[in-house]
Amino acid sequence: MRTQGDSPGTRRKRRLAASRKERQLPEFAVIGGSQAYRLLAQEAEKERLGERDTPFGKSQPVFLLTKPSGSFLFLSRHGEKGYSIAAPFVNYRANIYALKDLGVKQIVSWSGPGALSSDYRIGQFVLVDDVIDETRRRPATFFEHGGLGFVRQNPVFCPHMRDLLARALSGLKLDFASKGTYVCTEGPRLETPAEIRKFSVCGGHLVGMTLVPEVFLAKELEMCYAALCYVTNYAEGIRQKEFRPGILFEGLADRDEMEAVEESVSSFPSIIEAIARLAQENPPDCTCGQTMKRYRDRGDIGNDWHGWISVNADNQKQVPRRRREPRERRRRGRH
Repeated sequence: MRTQGDSPGTRRKRRLAASRKERQLPEFAVIGGSQAYRLLAQEAEKERLGERDTPFGKSQPVFLLTKPSGSFLFLSRHGEKGYSIAAPFVNYRANIYALKDLGVKQIVSWSGPGALSSDYRIGQFVLVDDVIDETRRRPATFFEHGGLGFVRQNPVFCPHMRDLLARALSGLKLDFASKGTYVCTEGPRLETPAEIRKFSVCGGHLVGMTLVPEVFLAKELEMCYAALCYVTNYAEGIRQKEFRPGILFEGLADRDEMEAVEESVSSFPSIIEAIARLAQENPPDCTCGQTMKRYRDRGDIGNDWHGWISVNADNQKQVPRRRREPRERRRRGRH
């Protein structure tokens, strides 16, 4: 029911809340990587909820996938019918905002990085636990103005979701490494040999293009977020390989390695079904939902996360709304 004086945004939120109450959408979502559109094509029990309008533009389409063991939301960051959006041009803010707006609290994201060491096997799964941010031009926060977002980044990924991922992979008897540092580059080009040597010296284990700023945006909106990586190739210079035009990675991965990757990708439906079931059975016991507690406690923001962000129509900058508070409660932050 429309109330006089309601803004379009308020009416949209009311409709969405009513829809969620009627349908009870799942609180667990998967963000798919470069092979996600293939999984979507294979799924019979899916409903296209569509793109979501956000203050940051439209998100990628969201799908409701239903399995015998439960249901979950699914978003393919690179496009639903192919690899149509390269990593630097994904609208990460719109995607994370859309999932939060649908009531999602837990996210598993997958990514297919290259390995910075021969210690990893092609096709091996890795539960990364840290990130080195080498991106350059991506909007990396919901809070571009106003002093919000000064948030600790340890642990980077939700320990609860990482534990559930480990249990899912172990239950399926799949080989995986329990930790690793993911170097996220800007792309879309691949890395130079010198860059790979630098990343190795800095403590990186894998190199990809998608987990940043996704992981940081999820943290800003107090969502549990973990990443499941599968090694697609050895990074430039780790193993000497000839340039071969016309094929994926121009020869960085040979036929046997590509077959190993295909085998790992084929396991994703089973992995996702297992993690969705575990997420439903095991409530979070982490601190991800308290990331912004300091700002709430001192009165900078309210409990409704929508109010943390507003749009300046003149320049389309994202401006967090600050609530008025007594002068004596205002504190000076760190510099």
